Amino acid sequence: MALTFRNQARPSAPAPAAQAPAAPAPGPRTGARRGRRAAALLASAASLCLVAASAPPTPLGIGDRLFPYLGNPGYDVTAYDLALTYPGSNSKPLRAVTTIDARVTSDLGRVNLDFAHGTVDAVEVDGLPATFTGAGEDLVIDPPVPLPRGSWMRITVHHTSDPVAAKGQDGGWVRTKDGLVMANQADAAHLVFPCNDHPSDKALFTFHVTAPDGYTAVANGLPAGVRHTAGATTWTYRTEHPMATELAQVSIGRSAVLHRTGPHGLPVRDVVPAADREALEPVLAKTPGQIAWMERKVGPYPFETYGVLMASAATGFELETQTLSLFEKNLFTNPAYPEWYLDSIMVHELSHQWFGDSVSPRTWSDLWLNEGHATWYESLYSDETAHRSMDARMKAAYGASDRWRAAGGPPARPKAPKPGQKISIFRPNVYDGAALVLYALRGTIGRPAFERLERTWVRTHRDGTATTADFERLAEQVSGRDLGAFFGAWLYGAKTPPMPGHPDWKPVPAPVAPRN
Repeated sequence: MALTFRNQARPSAPAPAAQAPAAPAPGPRTGARRGRRAAALLASAASLCLVAASAPPTPLGIGDRLFPYLGNPGYDVTAYDLALTYPGSNSKPLRAVTTIDARVTSDLGRVNLDFAHGTVDAVEVDGLPATFTGAGEDLVIDPPVPLPRGSWMRITVHHTSDPVAAKGQDGGWVRTKDGLVMANQADAAHLVFPCNDHPSDKALFTFHVTAPDGYTAVANGLPAGVRHTAGATTWTYRTEHPMATELAQVSIGRSAVLHRTGPHGLPVRDVVPAADREALEPVLAKTPGQIAWMERKVGPYPFETYGVLMASAATGFELETQTLSLFEKNLFTNPAYPEWYLDSIMVHELSHQWFGDSVSPRTWSDLWLNEGHATWYESLYSDETAHRSMDARMKAAYGASDRWRAAGGPPARPKAPKPGQKISIFRPNVYDGAALVLYALRGTIGRPAFERLERTWVRTHRDGTATTADFERLAEQVSGRDLGAFFGAWLYGAKTPPMPGHPDWKPVPAPVAPRN
């Protein structure tokens, strides 16, 4: 863990940091409310305080099967306000203030946040200084007044955000040639800012990013103001739809921001290294047409804007950060990759805006719903626009599926990540292996019912979270069929069931390595 603390004995004043005013918290925030809460707590405050004082701080979690210590019980975050000050160097920490508005869902004498890579200078709860310490990858806060169920709380943390990765802590900030971007999936947002770092707790976000002259900052959502000061600029962005912490994105670099219009007047903005804007324009110009293609398949684009973020960094992956998908720039400047392949990758991340971002997984075991659908539409786009056969791709996936299940578990019950390899949950069984489930489902219920299911799914769960069980129930409702046996075998079986309509498809054993 790389979390350190200053002024733990109730700091009297917050450390200085640039921050625009936080968005007002939902619910009443008056002195009268505080007085009523104090009166209501008179009988129980002593016992809550004793429990908080006597119990040692411990890391908590919501019990996710794959990431048991991610997320925290007792509250539901409604809004984050992040103020970040970039010093103009990728080797120095950013100054930061994170403000969290949340509804308290259980009586709390202590609050845990996920945070594991920075220095905490001060914490306030509802404007009052609070004591704090660390436990595991948690920041543990003792509010000055216990928090009853049904109340609202505002937590403000003054801290640093370190772009230099600690040993064994990959993800979070990614250092580029000219600045920083974020890559928080699956469990790395709390390496950047204090949060409830689990996709089941989505919230609205406001970002205030200050950088020296010559840099440009862009974040999720729409711009909400620019303020120039001596030698620096602060950009503000706000989301209009709730977002999981793993999908947060902030780009700081010597960038160009290119604007165009998508379907129905949708504002599309792309962020690229300024020197590469002309070379990348033919790629970026494809996005509006790809959005229109996805809308024909599943319905209206679910957010307020979209765009592509091209980073001068070698990440080894692309990422569906909400409204601003992250790509490696070199992927699109390397002539070794054919055009149809690059197009399919763009559609993969775009389709996540519906599947994974707007409709987010309730648990990380539901990851197949994200990646299986993104792989499905990636393959379908290649089939329809570049004549790259989906049937051939699914047949190849079927041949390898048993091996993928043995290595990574069945699609809806993936094996836990190995220690130090938390992104290892992103295995073939949740990509092509999960798309194979959708292919089998379409073959079972028929194309019309399958297409109704897809549209109904993203419409019903828009801006929310959903589970595998939710998908199973909706598929039965839309198709009018009992699909219990189908899903039991395809989602949870150790072996891949026979493919409907393709009795000739067979598993292909792994090649035997030659003996020396």
